Amino acid sequence: MLTCSIVGATSFTGTELIRILARHPHVKIGSLTTRSEEKIDARDLVPALGKANDLVIEKFNFKKVARDSDVVFVTLPHTLAMKVAGDFYDEEKIVIDLSADFRLHRADLYEDWYQERHSRKDLLKEAVYGLPEIYREQIKHANLIANPGCYPTGAILGLYPLLKADLIKHDFIVIDSKSGVSGAGKKLSQATQFCEVDENFGAYKVNRHQHTPEIEQTLSEVALAKIDVTFVPHLLPVNRGILSTIYVRRKPGIKKDKLAKAFESFAESEPFVRFYGVGKFPTLKEVQYTNFCDIGIEIDDKSDQVIVITAIDNLLKGASGQAIQNMNIRLGFSEEAGLIGV
Repeated sequence: MLTCSIVGATSFTGTELIRILARHPHVKIGSLTTRSEEKIDARDLVPALGKANDLVIEKFNFKKVARDSDVVFVTLPHTLAMKVAGDFYDEEKIVIDLSADFRLHRADLYEDWYQERHSRKDLLKEAVYGLPEIYREQIKHANLIANPGCYPTGAILGLYPLLKADLIKHDFIVIDSKSGVSGAGKKLSQATQFCEVDENFGAYKVNRHQHTPEIEQTLSEVALAKIDVTFVPHLLPVNRGILSTIYVRRKPGIKKDKLAKAFESFAESEPFVRFYGVGKFPTLKEVQYTNFCDIGIEIDDKSDQVIVITAIDNLLKGASGQAIQNMNIRLGFSEEAGLIGV
């Protein structure tokens, strides 16, 4: 049985990884680490482990984690993850990085959007973008997997069937996304305090969110052409989930049933994509605590506008669940192992 460790185990994504890995049929948990000096009983952060569980989260020790691990999940903040992930890669571990540090192919693009010099530019060509529905074959052979961002996951999966089949125009793509507060992580800020979020709703980082180049990079690879998007994120007063409403225009002569069939075919071949059909749309409740991406569409015959609505759990399909899905693919397990009934 292979051993998995989590660097940054006290984060929202880290505790979700603990919860899933603890019940995974094919792996066991090795080291759980934190930047804190004090040890923490994992069951205190993940009550589902039960009172008899003896897993301990302790101060990060690179040599110990490297010695005890076949797979290392890195859930450190952006700009801090690149060195740690790179060091484990150099030790020939399978590394699944949940930060943004290896998602973009170009170092200059990363440095422009994240305002930090990239110290492991040499690994950008080695990293595989971990969106299974598009890059499954590459993931099977990758030792550095860049787990996608939460917003890009829902947005890209909603657009992929349309761009892959060349059904829509490229010059008008608007992505309007709303996320639960857990998407901002545990770091304290005024914007995510209860009194600021409760009974409130608003947009932020309009047209300058750091997930924008990640979305454009992947969609451009799918379309084999440069794709620019308008991306506007919003903060919802809920704990978890992302609902994205995507506006595009179909190409002349493309009928409604052809658009629907593109999504039907996509969902039939993917274990974690569910298509609701035309005129029926997902909600957050249907995807919370699951690894599914749910999709519904509508077509305006007068304007040729296509509206795609996707819903995911930002902590699972948008982060930790997808990371486990990537591990399953890389290690040759069933893609659904550990992820049904999470």
